[in-house]
Amino acid sequence: MKRDLEVLISALEKDPAQLASQMNLECDAVLVNQGAVESSYDISTDNGHTVRVFETRERGVGRSRNKALDLADSEIIMFSDDDIVYSTGYKDLVLKAFKSEPDADIIMFNFNVGEARRTYHIDKVIRVRKWSVGRYPAYAAATKLESIRKSNVRFSHLFGGGAKYSSGEDNLFFMDCLRAGLKIKAVPVTIGTEVFRESTWFHGFNEKFFKDRGVLYSFLYGRMATVWAIRFVLAKKRSYKEFVKPSLAYIMMKEGIKEGERLKLAPEA
Repeated sequence: MKRDLEVLISALEKDPAQLASQMNLECDAVLVNQGAVESSYDISTDNGHTVRVFETRERGVGRSRNKALDLADSEIIMFSDDDIVYSTGYKDLVLKAFKSEPDADIIMFNFNVGEARRTYHIDKVIRVRKWSVGRYPAYAAATKLESIRKSNVRFSHLFGGGAKYSSGEDNLFFMDCLRAGLKIKAVPVTIGTEVFRESTWFHGFNEKFFKDRGVLYSFLYGRMATVWAIRFVLAKKRSYKEFVKPSLAYIMMKEGIKEGERLKLAPEA
């Protein structure tokens, strides 16, 4: 019998049993654990759910999410990271949301997040569009597996932890889902908490930060990338201006946009 809900977890050098307990899993899961060995096995949670563990030497959050997608076997899947703790009752809340919004392929949920890292808050049911999809991290989403597989959308190997460019794999994935015609909605339902940890990719407002952002914007916005770069430079000026002049930030983002355009002409690594 096919599962109704499964969590797809991307982790880095974690103890699978300990992680499953910490996350408060109420459904089955696929755990792709980036480490030093290659192996696969199953473990059981305290409440009787099965976690299929796949240890891999490969690095990159995009690679691990794609591997989990290939292994998934449920009607609804949720993306997750190893710093997420789910609220008791989250499974019922997720399944109820899909019953309430049957036309949605993907549904975004609220999570409790520290103020400095909060990029969105949902206070009513809304349709997520291209201009707002960049606010949502992968762990906010639950999706119909069949919809994703039919769309052939995959996570990029170029962006995110362990990849060449520091972040943005989530943004690009959801943008590609919209381009493929999938419908994304957001609902005012909180299903978990992100536990604070030091960022694995943000090391200050330096040249790499702005260039990487420019590369990402090239993939996200195409011909409109420069407009979005100007918007970012102006909107975030208060955060970075003591480290970098806005004019220089824009120049570095432009360099990244040009690099992104070159990358589109070559196969992805």
